[in-house]
Amino acid sequence: MSAHPLDRPVWNALTGPQSILATRRGAAARIDPEIGLFAAMAEAGSAGEDLAALTLATGRQSWLLESGPVEPPAGLARVRTAPLTQMIAGDPVLDAGDEDIVALGDADAAEMFALARATEPGPWESGTHRYGGYCGIRGEDGRLVAMAGTRLRPSERLAEVSGVCTDPGARGKGHARRLMIRVMRDMAQRGETPFLHCWSSNQAAIALYRRLGFETRRELIVSVFEAS
Repeated sequence: MSAHPLDRPVWNALTGPQSILATRRGAAARIDPEIGLFAAMAEAGSAGEDLAALTLATGRQSWLLESGPVEPPAGLARVRTAPLTQMIAGDPVLDAGDEDIVALGDADAAEMFALARATEPGPWESGTHRYGGYCGIRGEDGRLVAMAGTRLRPSERLAEVSGVCTDPGARGKGHARRLMIRVMRDMAQRGETPFLHCWSSNQAAIALYRRLGFETRRELIVSVFEAS
């Protein structure tokens, strides 16, 4: 029985549909450091030398997403592990108004970076928006107050909802819900099934995702490596 693409979403994305965004060395792959921090090995726990070389070349952390914690190869130290809940929406909620939702791109990169760093929806770099498909909501003063988009694509039929965040001063207005529905509607039009990853400790977010049609698929562990 073949493995499901979501069993190892980072490896399948970086060696498959999004390989153009990654650097490959032997049996390891890492996303462009301007776009993100994800990395993976052909088999969890193997190809440590290749992974170390890719990580050290960027001068940044590498985040591995696997079924369990990964031991650091020589030259790297594991600085964090944390559980993530992987969820998938076979029948997502797609009905919501989106008249105030705008597409986001290169011209909005600085604002997107500032919002993500202030709210910490997950790893975000200056070019993370280049994963593609981000949209947002602006306040009355024109400032970006909420956003969501698409990150990993481990197969042509699966797309990750990510970067969901709202400025603290704009919360309680349903922005995250409507943005996620807009992103999932775009995915549905492309024939993609939405999935996402959430810190397992964030039960409020998980409850929202369940209301939008997501169900827990499995638990994963993120291992964060940096130069030792």
